Parts: sequence; C-alpha cells; structure tokens
Amino acid sequence: MTTLIFSLILLCAATPYIYGQQYTSQDSVSTHQLETVVVRAPREPDYKRGVIPAQQLSGQELKALSAFSIADALRSFSGVQVKDFGGVGGLKTVNIRSMGTHHVGIFYDGVELSNAQNGQIDLGQYSLDNMEAIQVFNGQKGSYLQPAKDFGSSGTVYLQTRKPIFTDGAQTNLRASLRTGSFDLFNPAILIEHRLEPRVSMSFNAEWIKSSGRYKFRYQKVLPLTHEIAYDTTAVRHNGDINATRLEGNLHIGLPDGQMLVKVYNYNSERGIPGAIVNNVWRRGERLWDNNSFVQTTYEQQLCDRIRLHAIAKYAYYQTHFVRNEATAAFKVDNLYKQQELYGSIASAFQLIDHWYLSAAYDLQWNKLDANLYDFVYPHRFTHLLALASTYTNDWINAQASILGTLAQDKAQLLTQAPLFRKLTPAAILSIKPWQAVDLRFNAFYKQSFRLPTFNDLYYTEIGNIKLDPEHTTQYNLGLQYQLAPQRPWLYTLDFKVDAYYNLVTNKIIAYPKGQQFRWTMINLGKVDIRGIDAQCTWSLVPVRDLQLSLRTQYTYQRAIDITNPKDSYYQHQIPYIPWHSGSATAIVQYKGWQLNYNFIYAGERYSQLENFPENHLQPWYTNDLALAYEHSLRGYNLRLQLECNNLLSQAYDVIANYPMPLRNYRLTLVVSH
Repeated sequence: MTTLIFSLILLCAATPYIYGQQYTSQDSVSTHQLETVVVRAPREPDYKRGVIPAQQLSGQELKALSAFSIADALRSFSGVQVKDFGGVGGLKTVNIRSMGTHHVGIFYDGVELSNAQNGQIDLGQYSLDNMEAIQVFNGQKGSYLQPAKDFGSSGTVYLQTRKPIFTDGAQTNLRASLRTGSFDLFNPAILIEHRLEPRVSMSFNAEWIKSSGRYKFRYQKVLPLTHEIAYDTTAVRHNGDINATRLEGNLHIGLPDGQMLVKVYNYNSERGIPGAIVNNVWRRGERLWDNNSFVQTTYEQQLCDRIRLHAIAKYAYYQTHFVRNEATAAFKVDNLYKQQELYGSIASAFQLIDHWYLSAAYDLQWNKLDANLYDFVYPHRFTHLLALASTYTNDWINAQASILGTLAQDKAQLLTQAPLFRKLTPAAILSIKPWQAVDLRFNAFYKQSFRLPTFNDLYYTEIGNIKLDPEHTTQYNLGLQYQLAPQRPWLYTLDFKVDAYYNLVTNKIIAYPKGQQFRWTMINLGKVDIRGIDAQCTWSLVPVRDLQLSLRTQYTYQRAIDITNPKDSYYQHQIPYIPWHSGSATAIVQYKGWQLNYNFIYAGERYSQLENFPENHLQPWYTNDLALAYEHSLRGYNLRLQLECNNLLSQAYDVIANYPMPLRNYRLTLVVSH
C-alpha cells in the first residue's frame, strides 16, 4: 500500500503542474530591499515573542547548512549538543547546556512532542523539507500567551513548519524534490497547497527516505598520552539501512481576530541498528520498526480588546517494535511497545494596563504504555500543569515572572502504591535596553525546572524503581545582545550575542549496581555543576550589486562536572560526551542565481565514561561541508539544483564512542516549483 501511495505521489511530481513557494507566516511578512537583494522573514505576533530573543535559523540559512534532518541543523546553535549514532537512520537526540536530553522540550508547531516511555525524542524522524524556522530558547520562551508545558522545560526547541502563501491570485501551489547520493540514498518529496476559501487553505507534504546505510569508515584509536596508534583499520558499516515515509496534512483556518490549525502526522519506518563496534564485532542483527501518528489542533482568538485565548487538543499513538535476532546473542528479543497520549491545554492572557499582561494556563495530559513483556505493569499517568505569569513589555524593558505547579499521578497493575509527584517551579526573566539610540540589550533569567521519571525509569523489569524522585535543575543566566543598524548601504546586518550561565542538576537519575553482578537499578544519585559561555555573531553585507555575503559563527565553552560524592573516582570530572570547547561557522555567498555554502562544525576533546581516564578519552573532531546551488527560472518554472560534499576532508570521527560516522559523502538535490 505504501509503495502504491508513493508511486502515485511521484507520478504527480512528474506532471508539468508543479508549483512551489517560499512560505512565510500569515501573520505578517517584513520585506527589506537592498538593490536587487530581497529578504523575506517570518515575523511573530507580539503575544508569541519571547522576553529574550531566541537563537533562530530560517530561510536561506537552513538551506546553507547541508543538513539532512532537524538534528543536523541544531548542531549550528550555541550551547547545543547532538548525540548522533551515525548514518541516515541513526538515533539523534539533543541536549541543551549539558542538562540532559530529558530536560529539552521539543515543540512542533506549538505543541510539545513527548515520549513517556524513555523521555527522548528522536529528531532524525523530523524533516527539514517543510520547515520554515527553528528556534532555540534557554530557560523558557517567556511569551505572555503560551501553554503551561512551555514553562516546564530547562530548554526548548520550536519547530515551525511552512504556512501557505498564495501570490498573483494562485489557488494551488506545488513543489517536488528529489535527493540522492551516497549510501544508496533515495529521497523524493512533494508539497501540495490549495486555497479552499479566502481564509482557508490546506497543505499536504509527503516524503520517502530509503538508504542502505552502508558507508566506509576508519576505525582508529590514538593513545592520548603517547600519541601511539592502538589500532587502525578501514571497514564498511552494515545494518544501518532505513526505509521510512512521512505524511503530514494541515488545515489552516483564518478567523476574525484569530486563527486555527489542524495537523495530521504519520511517520513509519523500518531500520537497522548497527550497534557499537566492540571486540571486533562489525555486524549486528537488531531491527527497529516505528509507526508514530498524531493529530493536533491549535486555536487562538482575540475575545475582546484585553483578553486573548489559546487552546490545544492532541491525540498521539506511537508503536515501537524491537527485535534482536543475531546468531551470537545470548537470548532473542522481540518486544512490542504501544504508547497513547491525550493532551489538552487552555491559556488566556489579560491586558491589565498598557504593556502589562497577566496570564494563566492549564494543561492536562494522559499517557499509557502497553508492552508484550512478562509481568509488565501497564502504567498510565495523569499530569496536571497550572502556570501563572505576569509579563511587562515596552521599548526598553521586557520582564516576566512565572510559577508552574505540576501534579502527576501514576497507576499501574501489580503495584500497591504508584508514585505521586508534586512540584512548584518558579522563573524570572528580564531584558533591558538602556538607550533607545543603541540596540544593546542586557538579559538575565533565573529558572527552576524538573523532569519526571520515565516509565522505563520506574517500571522496566528488574531495573525500574518506583521510589524515584524527579530530577531537578536550577539555572542562572546573564547576557547581552547588540545589533548594529546599517551605517552604510553595503552593510546589511551585524548581530552579536554572548551569555554566561550556571546550572545545577540535582537528584540526577542514573543506573546503579544493586549488589549482584550485572544487576542494576535506577536511583537518584547524581549532582552536576555546569558553568559555561555561549557566544554567537551574525554578519551580512552587500559589497556590490547582486552579491551578498553572510557569516554566522558560534562558540561554546562548558565545564560540566560531577559533584555527587568526593569519594567517587570521577568526582569533579567532566561528564560524558560534553566537550569543553565547541563551535560552528556558516558562510553563504550569493551571486545572482548562484549560491555557495560552507559549514564548519567543531567539537573538542571529551570523555566517553564518568572517569576522565586516558582509556576513555575521545579526540576532537570537526567536519567541513560544502554545497553549490543554482536557481533558474524557465517558462514559469523555478529550478534549483544543489550539489553537496559533506565531511569534505574525510575526517574519521565518532560523536558517540564506537559509533563511527561517515567519511566524505555526497548528495544531489533537485527542486522544481512553479
């Protein structure tokens, strides 16, 4: 059935009625013209903007990254670490300022993605094909109208998909793309948009990813003290194949003083899990099937001059099938997990006086997990969240104080007492612009937050512990942001931002041996002290007619050490996989229809285990990606052809120890629109 659907999609893509568009927000579009260079960017309404501006990538910057997934794009944000297990289909998760993956909220068109089973969102499942903008907030967004969940994470990532824009009286927009390259990659996609009424439009986006996942890699270990080569060999990565489809439909409804969005989403995949290379084992027999679907509705309405309403409803169903059938395995595994989620949110903001808003939000979420495991307890959880906030904003000061109350109750079979969690977490955000003539802002925030133990933490057979407490974080941040207004015709933008921060993670949930050899359990026995600096600079200019240059750089310093117990061998050691130094740079050169993109990513030395011993040392790694694109209009059609060379210098590296990444590889992309 899937093959038939995509055959029809590709047939449609081949017809001569293909139309595409660079989409921007329906709320407003700002246009700046410098000679022949036109930049169009989405502009959020006031009630959605954060107190402190976010890190953001959109438009041409996203195209310039040579990124294949959301996870690839997030590498270019300061303070963000991406765990990548390699290949097109490898698991990819994100960590902000070393507090852990579980403390990051991922929001898809304003609604949080969740995983009650293990708390991790695989960003490799979400595509850049229909993405308009990616925003990263440290602390919380701080807009004066948002769901209670938006107050609950230590850091947040907002993914905003494209919204239809119809020009010149068009009723239908179509766009088709085909990407191919190394690892036997075949990646077609199509986007269809249609205007049903002047204020009502629909869109449908479909994508197919198929790859063998086979790539050559260099497996090398250099001893850090003597610099001697312990081993050095070249091999081919196996069992990294993927066959995945993504279907997404949207209904956009414009209302008088409001708007509504209905979204239906499905991701279906089969992929191999290549596993770690240990003891000269190069092949694994593990397979993973995912079938994830959700439907969500967001509704916003200005009820009167001083009151605005925001509501969300969502249902999600996630199915995961994991099989281990390799011949050398001590025992076979064939596990099936099914998650269900119901989520509702209601939020309102009241304008007390000019510039001052009071807001309240209540969220209710229900999660349930089923599995085919022996003696499984079939847990389900009700989570209540109530947030109160006071926000003041004008030309020179933005401030918000908020408090979030959380009550979570679990119920499970075979348990006489299920966990009950209660927590209050405050936050305060301040941004000051002392001089109107100078675009210089001083920013600060304080925030407490926590993450609930996952179902795996609490109930996994022989490992779970129902007595776990929530893992708690406290954040302090000071920073400044400076934007230079164009002083000369050739200077377009100059934006500089730097932040210094201190984070403390307590009650950290870790796996710990419980007496018998090879028997572990989950306990609260962790405390992490995190201190860091994030800096980023964006600069663009137009030196001559038709030529535009852009440069975006970011740097992160982090010292994230374990301070749990002075008697531990890893006391005050850097926690695993957090480099002291990391950074990235993206350069874009545009001349008429040509575009040259260069992207550089660097991660410094780090350690793969709790102990910072030489045998756990991981060497620094960096990648250089280069892309050349050409756009041309022909008889009303717009064609874009892009050739990418990733890991240009063919550096051998591991993001995660014993999970080698690809060497030099290529991609070719053709996009046709009308």
